[in-house]
Amino acid sequence: MEHIVLYAEFTARPGARAEVEGLIRGYAEAVRQEPGNVVFDVYTRAEAEDRFVVFEVYRDQTAFDAHIGADKGAAFNHVLGPLVVGGESELSFLRPLEARL
Repeated sequence: MEHIVLYAEFTARPGARAEVEGLIRGYAEAVRQEPGNVVFDVYTRAEAEDRFVVFEVYRDQTAFDAHIGADKGAAFNHVLGPLVVGGESELSFLRPLEARL
Protein backbone atom coordinates (compact mmCIF):
# COMPACT_ATOMS: atom_id res chain seq x y z
CA MET A 1 0.00 0.00 0.00
CA GLU A 2 1.55 3.27 -1.12
CA HIS A 3 0.64 6.59 0.43
CA ILE A 4 -0.54 9.41 -1.82
CA VAL A 5 1.61 12.46 -1.08
CA LEU A 6 1.17 15.91 -2.57
CA TYR A 7 1.31 19.57 -1.91
CA ALA A 8 -1.03 22.29 -3.06
CA GLU A 9 -0.02 25.92 -3.53
CA PHE A 10 -2.10 29.01 -4.04
CA THR A 11 -1.65 32.75 -3.64
CA ALA A 12 -4.28 34.91 -1.99
CA ARG A 13 -5.43 37.87 -4.04
CA PRO A 14 -4.51 41.29 -2.62
CA GLY A 15 -6.64 41.96 0.44
CA ALA A 16 -7.88 38.36 0.72
CA ARG A 17 -5.09 36.82 2.82
CA ALA A 18 -7.00 36.80 6.12
CA GLU A 19 -10.10 35.30 4.50
CA VAL A 20 -8.06 32.62 2.75
CA GLU A 21 -6.26 31.81 5.99
CA GLY A 22 -9.53 31.40 7.88
CA LEU A 23 -10.95 29.26 5.09
CA ILE A 24 -7.96 26.92 4.88
CA ARG A 25 -7.74 26.58 8.68
CA GLY A 26 -11.36 25.42 8.83
CA TYR A 27 -10.94 23.10 5.88
CA ALA A 28 -7.79 21.59 7.41
CA GLU A 29 -9.71 20.63 10.54
CA ALA A 30 -12.37 18.92 8.42
CA VAL A 31 -9.87 17.02 6.25
CA ARG A 32 -7.93 15.81 9.29
CA GLN A 33 -11.12 14.02 10.38
CA GLU A 34 -11.24 11.95 7.18
CA PRO A 35 -10.38 8.32 8.00
CA GLY A 36 -7.80 8.06 5.20
CA ASN A 37 -5.99 11.33 5.89
CA VAL A 38 -2.54 10.96 7.46
CA VAL A 39 -1.28 14.57 7.22
CA PHE A 40 -2.85 17.89 6.23
CA ASP A 41 -0.45 20.67 7.23
CA VAL A 42 -0.83 24.27 6.12
CA TYR A 43 2.05 26.72 5.70
CA THR A 44 2.78 30.09 4.21
CA ARG A 45 6.02 30.78 2.41
CA ALA A 46 8.49 32.65 4.61
CA GLU A 47 9.28 35.09 1.81
CA ALA A 48 5.67 35.54 0.65
CA GLU A 49 2.98 35.27 3.32
CA ASP A 50 0.20 35.47 0.73
CA ARG A 51 1.50 32.19 -0.78
CA PHE A 52 -0.02 29.16 0.95
CA VAL A 53 1.38 25.64 0.79
CA VAL A 54 -0.60 22.62 1.96
CA PHE A 55 1.27 19.34 2.51
CA GLU A 56 -1.05 16.33 2.29
CA VAL A 57 -0.66 12.59 2.83
CA TYR A 58 -3.41 10.01 2.34
CA ARG A 59 -3.32 6.35 3.37
CA ASP A 60 -3.78 5.09 -0.21
CA GLN A 61 -5.45 5.85 -3.53
CA THR A 62 -8.88 4.89 -2.19
CA ALA A 63 -8.53 7.39 0.67
CA PHE A 64 -7.38 10.11 -1.73
CA ASP A 65 -10.27 9.40 -4.09
CA ALA A 66 -12.70 9.68 -1.16
CA HIS A 67 -11.12 13.01 -0.21
CA ILE A 68 -11.40 14.37 -3.77
CA GLY A 69 -14.99 13.14 -4.08
CA ALA A 70 -16.19 14.63 -0.78
CA ASP A 71 -18.76 17.42 -1.00
CA LYS A 72 -16.79 19.56 1.46
CA GLY A 73 -13.87 19.74 -0.99
CA ALA A 74 -16.06 21.02 -3.80
CA ALA A 75 -17.61 23.60 -1.48
CA PHE A 76 -14.16 24.69 -0.27
CA ASN A 77 -12.82 25.09 -3.81
CA HIS A 78 -15.92 27.00 -4.88
CA VAL A 79 -15.32 29.59 -2.13
CA LEU A 80 -11.50 29.57 -2.50
CA GLY A 81 -11.44 30.11 -6.28
CA PRO A 82 -12.35 33.81 -6.37
CA LEU A 83 -9.97 34.54 -3.47
CA VAL A 84 -6.78 33.22 -5.10
CA VAL A 85 -4.68 34.19 -8.08
CA GLY A 86 -5.52 31.94 -11.04
CA GLY A 87 -8.75 30.73 -9.44
CA GLU A 88 -7.40 27.43 -8.12
CA SER A 89 -4.56 25.71 -6.35
CA GLU A 90 -1.65 24.04 -8.12
CA LEU A 91 -1.22 20.39 -7.13
CA SER A 92 2.16 18.65 -7.15
CA PHE A 93 2.21 14.91 -6.49
CA LEU A 94 5.35 13.52 -4.88
CA ARG A 95 7.12 10.17 -5.10
CA PRO A 96 9.37 9.16 -2.24
CA LEU A 97 13.02 8.41 -2.64
CA GLU A 98 12.99 7.58 1.03
CA ALA A 99 9.95 7.70 3.25
CA ARG A 100 9.24 7.15 6.91
CA LEU A 101 5.49 6.62 6.48
